[in-house]
Amino acid sequence: MHAPLSWLDADDAFPPVSQAWGPDTSAPGLLAAGGQLDVAHLTTAYRHGIFPWFSVGQPILWWSPDPRMVLEPAQFRLHRSLRKTLQKFRQTPGCEIRVDHDFHAVILACATKQRPGQNGTWIVPEMVEAYRALHQAGYAHSIETWVDGRLAGGLYCIALGRAVFGESMFSHQPDASKTALAALVCLCRHQGVRLIDCQQNTGHLSSLGAHEISRALFLQHIQQAAAQSPLRWSFDPLYWKELLPPPPQPA
Repeated sequence: MHAPLSWLDADDAFPPVSQAWGPDTSAPGLLAAGGQLDVAHLTTAYRHGIFPWFSVGQPILWWSPDPRMVLEPAQFRLHRSLRKTLQKFRQTPGCEIRVDHDFHAVILACATKQRPGQNGTWIVPEMVEAYRALHQAGYAHSIETWVDGRLAGGLYCIALGRAVFGESMFSHQPDASKTALAALVCLCRHQGVRLIDCQQNTGHLSSLGAHEISRALFLQHIQQAAAQSPLRWSFDPLYWKELLPPPPQPA
């Protein structure tokens, strides 16, 4: 059994996350429905460990799962194949990481990418517009993999101070999204970010070193990290040293 779902009017506050449905319910982590997706409500939600996730035809649904999947940049698992990919990317002319260069293209690609086992997308048009507004307000960012002047892959995330929340990623070329994730890890390592929120457990994230922590521990981290100074959202190629040895020097 679970508690009745809270339905929010436009200006209602979120209920305590302790009221989210538990692991033995039909929708673990579901907290509330309704409300609105403006910048104020979204930033309030993220500060309290809450995020929106819903499909076409559904009301806005708000979630706060327990446990929470997180990736510690310091514990990122760099497999041999990805290491080779990153080394080649770093050394190949025309390959570069850009930050916030074309956020709109990134979120649209994430929304339209066909994914195995998924029918449709949760990045519905209302979400695209809401996160574009978050980007314009300085809270949403894109990490982009560019090859020969074309967007090959990327991801977008939310940041409040030094609290970073991963959202979605896509690839038009093999490993382009993993390259963007590795770049985000390097950026976060360089600036002392302890956790990247991954929201829900997946095998892919686990293979990269992500793991679950309790919601209480996650919220404690968010409160501390969000109060810190904002990150510098740019990528210096020197950041690759956080994961890779220095490139060979010409003789």
